Parts: sequence; structure tokens; C-alpha cells
Amino acid sequence: MNLKTYSSMEQAAEELFQSKINTSVSVPGGDINREFRIELEDRTVFVKTNRRENLSFFEAEAEGLNAIAGTNTICVPEVFAMGTDSQYGSFLMMEWSEGRREANFFRNFGRKLALMHRADTAALVPCARFGFMHDNFIGSTSQSNQPADSWIEFFRDARLESQFRLADSWFESQDRKAVTSLLDHLDKYLPEPNFPSLLHGDLWNGNYLTGNDGSAWLIDPAAYVGYFEADLAMTELFGGFPGDFYAAYDEINPMEPEYEDRRDLYNLYHLLNHLNLFGGSYLGSVRSLLRRYG
Repeated sequence: MNLKTYSSMEQAAEELFQSKINTSVSVPGGDINREFRIELEDRTVFVKTNRRENLSFFEAEAEGLNAIAGTNTICVPEVFAMGTDSQYGSFLMMEWSEGRREANFFRNFGRKLALMHRADTAALVPCARFGFMHDNFIGSTSQSNQPADSWIEFFRDARLESQFRLADSWFESQDRKAVTSLLDHLDKYLPEPNFPSLLHGDLWNGNYLTGNDGSAWLIDPAAYVGYFEADLAMTELFGGFPGDFYAAYDEINPMEPEYEDRRDLYNLYHLLNHLNLFGGSYLGSVRSLLRRYG
């Protein structure tokens, strides 16, 4: 990915679009970044900002969006520029979208996600089957993507184990015994997939939008190459998507019957991350899964 880093948003606007910034309006966003609708002289762009030292957040996001776009299966907003700005700190400038949903929106979404999961991943992890080109972030938590040839090994070492270490202060001795048992016997619950898939990595219902073409566009990835079931599990964690989405997905990339038995184990990673980021309201859910799997 060859994305130029700029020393200000004004420089990016001038160099990319031969335009000046007219107005900047804050828009509702997530918990990590500030987000703005920026009006240039001849177009509107979307800009995310964070502290100056957190430019790496946006480097990782741009890399993930670029990987998804490279599958030629499902759309993402075009990334224009990133850099640091004396007023806003680090920034990522992208395409602004305010489209209206196409007919069969979720059915088409499910089909395109299935095609993404079946796309070739060889160039994304040159030395192994699972992982990614670089480490990135899940929320504001560092996410290791150390390559591995085994999905079980990758999910244990690069996903669960790192979150368990961060959450250790929340646990009692019984919890720690369950953690050890789960990590030692993860192969009891998880199979090795038939093929690796590029995953969005954080695919809940707040991480897609309606694109300018009316279709679903993926945003805010925590991308890596893994087992497609982990992406599907995340879609079900906070309310799920409509049934048409899953039916269309299954037509192209069928889900195994045993998926439901391991769905919550994949989501343990995200619940642990929420525990580490947002506190004890997630502890009960984590303990429930430890009792079930540990």
C-alpha cells in the first residue's frame, strides 16, 4: 500500500483535490476517534482524528481496508490520505458516503462477505496460512498477527492468550484454572479450517455502512487471515444481522453444523477485549464462557 502521509489536512486537500477546506463539522462516532464531515470546495470527505502519537491506528486501518478492497468482492470507502495536523492530531481522510440502501441489501451483503471469505489470501501472509502482514488493533487494544500455520495455535497465542493476560487482575483462582484448561485443550473445540480467509476482524453491526452505490461497505476493520467462522460469530454478538444475510452467505460459503457449538468461543476474544477496555460489566459473560469451555 502506497499511501502518502501529509503534514496537515490542508496540504492533503490541496495536493489531492486542488481544493481548500471550507467547513468542518463533528459527526457522531465511536469511542476511540473523533470524526468529521469536511466540506471542500468541490466535494465532501470524511475524516477520523486521534492524538498525534496514534497515527499507527490509522496506518493499520488503511492497510486493512486496502486488503479488503484487494479481494474485489465487497466495497470499502476509498482512503485518500493520512497524516498529522497541528489542530486535529493524527488523521485519516476517506470517501464520504450517504447512500440509500439498495433492494436486497442484506442478502447482497451476505453474498459479498462469503465471496471475500473465499478470496485468495496468499499475498497477505507470505510465510504462513494465518496472521497478517503487520500487527494492528482491536478497538484501541494492540492485536498481534504473528503468522502461524495452525489456526488453533494462532487463535490461542495471538487472540485468547494475550487478552487473558490483560484481564488477569479481574480473575480469581478458579477463573485462572479454567483459562489454563481452555488454552491447553483448545483443539477439543476448534478444528483446522479447510482454507484460510481474510476476516474483517470486528464485524458487528456498527462496522458497516450504506455506500454511495447503495450496497454495504465495510469500515473500521481489525483485519487478519483466519477462519471465516470467527467473522460470522462476531456478527451475532451484539444483536446479529437479519436472516437474509446468513441465508445468502450460506449459499456461497456453507457453515458447518458444529459452528454454533464454537461460535461463543470465538466471541470470548471480543468479550475479553471489552472487559479490558470498558470494565467489569463484561466479567459475568466472560466467566460464563470459561465455565462452559474451560
